[in-house]
Amino acid sequence: MAVFSPFDIQARPNRLLAQALSCLLFVICIGLYMQTSISRHRVNSEDRVVPNAAQLAAGIHASILEPAEEDDYIPADNASHWELLRHSMIWKDTASSGRRFLISLCLLVPAVVLALHIGLFPWFGAGFLRFVLFFDKIIALSLLPILFIVFGIDEWSKIALIVIGVAPTMILDVTQMVKSVPQEQIVKAFTLDANNFDVAYRVVSRQVMPQVINSLRLNLKPMMLFLFAGEMIAASDGLAYRIAIMRRHMGMDVILPYVLWVAFLLFLIDFSLRALNRRMHPWFQP
Repeated sequence: MAVFSPFDIQARPNRLLAQALSCLLFVICIGLYMQTSISRHRVNSEDRVVPNAAQLAAGIHASILEPAEEDDYIPADNASHWELLRHSMIWKDTASSGRRFLISLCLLVPAVVLALHIGLFPWFGAGFLRFVLFFDKIIALSLLPILFIVFGIDEWSKIALIVIGVAPTMILDVTQMVKSVPQEQIVKAFTLDANNFDVAYRVVSRQVMPQVINSLRLNLKPMMLFLFAGEMIAASDGLAYRIAIMRRHMGMDVILPYVLWVAFLLFLIDFSLRALNRRMHPWFQP
């Protein structure tokens, strides 16, 4: 009789068991949280550090259906849920942070194009590679005071922080992808009468694009990290700004839903990029 072991490389759990195992750690974490909350509320029924289900429900309701404290909007008595949602804290904060995040994402496109040229054209490599290598070693957060002086405390200082923090690493990553394309393919493209830009944009870029998308997926968390750093230091709205405000009031009933909401948004973006990669590059999938 065969003995199945988790350390067996060739063992394959069936679909039902794999789904159960993937949920196991979630169930354990939820159970530990509930047990901790129950224990703390036995000692102090007003405990706010580990809110219970009723406190979390109240915090979620306040986030989704109540305006921010600094907002002048006063809902009418017969206001619909959609109208309350559009003026809620989480809607306003998500829109502000999402705008900064998406602008930063768009500004990474020129960085990818530059990396393609650095990896493929020797003159670009000679001019840019050493500078990018040096700039990548500068801690982005140490530049935050300079960015506030140059751009002010408005949107562009936070966007610049994200781009400066992520772009050099992505440039170096994509440059290595370009250099890993077999030289034989480039030579063969030239023998088929392709010019330099045909090789760059029709041969090399199409091969590295699925890896570029995967690199972008891996950089979603650093991008959000830099965004949070900027918003927590100087902002009047945004997801990180709200978490910082709630921290002063021990508002864990709002902080926890916000943390889970940010994680869900990043998971959604990551899932969308994976789906886009599968759709555009089916040949790259295992």
